[in-house]
Amino acid sequence: MKFNLDIFNILKSNFFIQAQEIDQEFKWTQLFNPEFYINLELGGVPIGIYVVLFIIFAETGLFIGFFLPGDSLLFLSGIYAEALAAPLTFLPQGYSPVFIVATLIALSGIIGNIFGYWFGSVYGKNLYQKEDGFFFKKKYLYQSESFFQKHGGVAIVFARFLPIVRTFVPIIAGIVHMEKKKFMFYNVLSSLLWSFILVYSGHYLYGLFLEKFDIDLKHHIEKIIIILVVATTLPLVMKAIKNKKLEIEDKTGDE
Repeated sequence: MKFNLDIFNILKSNFFIQAQEIDQEFKWTQLFNPEFYINLELGGVPIGIYVVLFIIFAETGLFIGFFLPGDSLLFLSGIYAEALAAPLTFLPQGYSPVFIVATLIALSGIIGNIFGYWFGSVYGKNLYQKEDGFFFKKKYLYQSESFFQKHGGVAIVFARFLPIVRTFVPIIAGIVHMEKKKFMFYNVLSSLLWSFILVYSGHYLYGLFLEKFDIDLKHHIEKIIIILVVATTLPLVMKAIKNKKLEIEDKTGDE
């Protein structure tokens, strides 16, 4: 009996030690850091490319995916293109890692938008009756609808480069039953532009800074993320400020 208790105590101690080690290694803030997903491993096997593709699908196809990193994830995917493509051993020799990564991300974005369009056409109307929650804010839906009505099909292209909006615009396109052929044209075009511009920008800027200035951008990831977040969210902030001013002017005029 004592022997069994000793074994139980040893196992319990090991469990808590391992739990503490995991807790020390993982912090919740890492979920907002694209580098965390890119370098993710499972049992020593790199799975970054698969995680990146799922995130792109979720951010463009699932209305709860708007909080996931998008633009910064693509830019960093260009920097880490070789590492991301390394597990894809089924690919033929001589392929370009950055081209493969950009193409796979574009395909994931296309599929994500198709899912968003389908979801909007079938269930989208119900979102307007849905109460605000932690992951869902109705104001994002109205902002995306206004953006779509203003720009039409081109909104799908513009939305790719705008956080939050790119999550809801394909859903709006489904709600208003945009012509499928027209939607697919803008869907494919926007996915290719978004993916190739950002992935190749990360890839070539990394090489340029390393060669010309001897600066390794991998050592400045946090700064890159901050710059990209500010650059992509600034249009939304300016739009919100403009709308707020118009609301105040309208109220003042009514009085």
